[in-house]
Order: sequence, then structure tokens, then C-alpha cells
Amino acid sequence: MTTRRQVIVSVPGALLATCPAMARNPEGGPMYGLIGSLKAQAGQREALLAILLENVDTMPGCHSYVVAEDPEDPDVIWVTEVWDSAGSHRASLALPGVRDAITRAKPLIAGFGQHTETRPIGGHGLTIPA
Repeated sequence: MTTRRQVIVSVPGALLATCPAMARNPEGGPMYGLIGSLKAQAGQREALLAILLENVDTMPGCHSYVVAEDPEDPDVIWVTEVWDSAGSHRASLALPGVRDAITRAKPLIAGFGQHTETRPIGGHGLTIPA
């Protein structure tokens, strides 16, 4: 007898096996993704959002960087990122604009919540090789 858990675990793998193409970085490797939440100091979410949204279009290798408010908690922010590789993400942390934003954001952050690395395979806005 097949259990619900077996179906839930096996369906994503089966779907991936039938996908004709997956999002890849320029070297042909898998893309890199992050989804995480952070909690702003009480009343500081707007200021933190403003910093997180600065210069988001100037990070080489970044395909998507989405900053969102949590509708249930007035101090929580979610960030969803898609990069061509984990190396591009690491390199972004050395960019002067990113380093400056981190320095200014630190005092506004009360803590970090969930943090998950992902391997993006496709979707609107991601380049799929022909």
C-alpha cells in the first residue's frame, strides 16, 4: 500500500524527470537560490526594507531578488533570491554597495528566522536553455 508520504516525496522527483530543460548558470551548472526571513527591530521594518531594496539591480549573477513584507507580523521581512551560482552569491557579499547596506542594516535587525537554500529549476523570469 502506498502511503501519502511516499506520494508526496516521489512526485517532485517524477516531475523533474519529465522536465525538458532546467534553469542553468552560464557554465551549465545548477542555479542557486535562497529563501529567508529576518525580523526588524520593533517599528524599523520600513527602514530595513528601504536598505534591502537599494542597488538590487547591480549584483552580477543575480536573476531575482524579491523583498516582501510578512502579512502576519509587522516586523518580519522575507527575501527570495535566485543566483546563477552559489559563487555569484558569495561574491556579491564583497560588493561595496552590499557591504555598506549590511553595515547600515545590522542595527535594524532583531534576529533571523527561516533560511533555506534552494536549487531553482525554472519559472517566470529564469532563463531556460533552448
